[in-house]
Amino acid sequence: MAMLTQPEALIYLAEQRGRTQSADYRSFHTFNFGDYRHENRQPFGNLTVFNDDTLLAGKSHRLTVEEPTDLLLLPVVGGIELLDELGERAFLGAGEVFQFTAFPDQSYTIENPFETEAVNFLVIGLKADPAASGNTGPFPATTFDLTNRNQLIPLFAGTSAHIYIGKYGGRQEETYVVGNPQKRLFVFSIEGAFEAQNRLLHPRDGLALWPLEALEFEALSNDAILLVMEV
Repeated sequence: MAMLTQPEALIYLAEQRGRTQSADYRSFHTFNFGDYRHENRQPFGNLTVFNDDTLLAGKSHRLTVEEPTDLLLLPVVGGIELLDELGERAFLGAGEVFQFTAFPDQSYTIENPFETEAVNFLVIGLKADPAASGNTGPFPATTFDLTNRNQLIPLFAGTSAHIYIGKYGGRQEETYVVGNPQKRLFVFSIEGAFEAQNRLLHPRDGLALWPLEALEFEALSNDAILLVMEV
């Protein structure tokens, strides 16, 4: 009988992420980003950026990239407005995700439209085709419904990645079968605790696995939210 290969694994603890902070804005970096550089935080497969950002009420933040990048913006708490150089503006709230391609000669502004509340959102960057055209607005939004509990819901499907999100009750188990064996798997706990492939994930912990045919995970708390990415 053939022996199954044990997957390699890297865990990215929330408290060990890089950080960029100002009076109005804070960003935690799972991978090298901006001035944060660490030898163990290189891009993982096609996943080049994974930032966990908080923006105070009424404030804004300029978003740029260093190479052609497919960007996904995912609100976790509250909502954000995205503004491009041509003046195109769109609001993104709970249950929505923006996906667009950005280039180094472009810049975007993320705004917190609320007067009293901070907002929290994820910025996910994937390697883009250099021949692709940049965003010209309006920004495309994909909606999803986390009231459909205990299952993974598609967020994004492309050549660079397949991304899913799911909200689970305590002790709920699931197996995710990897669609492309050439891809690597990145898992991130947005809310709550999970056991993924026999490893414990607390909120905002990430886990990279390769090679892997199927991911087994279990929610250890109620209303736990997991992001699963083939990259």
